[in-house]
Amino acid sequence: MTEKLTRIGKLVIGRRRVLKIAGGATLVLAAPAYWKKLSAQEKRIVVRDPGGPYTAGFNEAFHEPFKKATGIESVGVAGQHEPTSLIKGMVDTKTYTWDMALLSQAAHDQLVSEGNYLEDLKIDTPGLRSTPDHFKSAKYAGNDVFTAMFAIRTDHFKGNEPKSWADIWNVKDFPGRRSLRKHPFDTIEEALLADGVPGDKLYPCDIPRALKKLDAIKKDVAVWWTGGAQTSQMLKTGEVHICTTWNARAQAAIDEGAPVKIVWNQNLWSSEGWCIIRGTPKADMCREFIKFAVDGARQAAWTKHVAYGPTHPDAFKHIPEARAKQLPTYPDNFKTAIRADPVYWAKHKDKVTEQFEAWLLT
Repeated sequence: MTEKLTRIGKLVIGRRRVLKIAGGATLVLAAPAYWKKLSAQEKRIVVRDPGGPYTAGFNEAFHEPFKKATGIESVGVAGQHEPTSLIKGMVDTKTYTWDMALLSQAAHDQLVSEGNYLEDLKIDTPGLRSTPDHFKSAKYAGNDVFTAMFAIRTDHFKGNEPKSWADIWNVKDFPGRRSLRKHPFDTIEEALLADGVPGDKLYPCDIPRALKKLDAIKKDVAVWWTGGAQTSQMLKTGEVHICTTWNARAQAAIDEGAPVKIVWNQNLWSSEGWCIIRGTPKADMCREFIKFAVDGARQAAWTKHVAYGPTHPDAFKHIPEARAKQLPTYPDNFKTAIRADPVYWAKHKDKVTEQFEAWLLT
């Protein structure tokens, strides 16, 4: 039996595939011998992602080269925002529509705290070992970072641009149409930062103080936005002159030629990462996918499709400088970044959302 298990787990060196990746580097992968006996359907994993620009980016960076390197087909499917309920249902019923998922750290934290719905990664690979600790955990391998920040129309603010959250509240010195998010996530933190709360003292959030600060600007908010695409459109058309949003949404307006500038000062960062759904019979294949995906050059490959920051620092060796400067984890952009606390929001989101919605109606 021992000999058999050793043979099953052995990497077949003579059958390794060598994959050429960005920057001329190579990545050598090999699958256990027993995988060769599996059918095509059995050598297939389904990976949830947010869809949209992720689809093309992940196909190029991960799915297509992963199949060539290992013979395992990874299929990306778009899933709903924060799909915690769906994943719980899969685990509870042992019906796996997905084998693994790209999840926000907040969704990961919720799934771990509410019943341990995710597998331990049990991965020891150079790419994951050299990923900074704040982008990984026992059940989470960081892939990308997105930020909440604000963007301005440079054709409106000529020579006197707002540079801080406090400047958004300074209507006298920085007049113009403003738009804030119609949701407490980010908006509460932005109000506290505008009121002088240090970034490392944001949590637990002082909700009465934040709502009082929001009172001071409420009448000057032209649009309370509800979706990221809405912010891109408003910035592009000039409907608003200052807009809180996510960096990729502002970048989309810039890429389409709008005179828009991202203000990175005290941006609020969150991450997304790979998680394996507990109980999937294809967990080991998912682990092989994650080993492949956490490589810096692989992460670099999708950044031309999605303006989010890679979590592996080596990715920037393979990203053109002009594009690198547009990404949240580029050192100059990340140096004043503040981590949005997913644990706080997982615990308090329902109560704070109720308070925020009641405030909107007053």
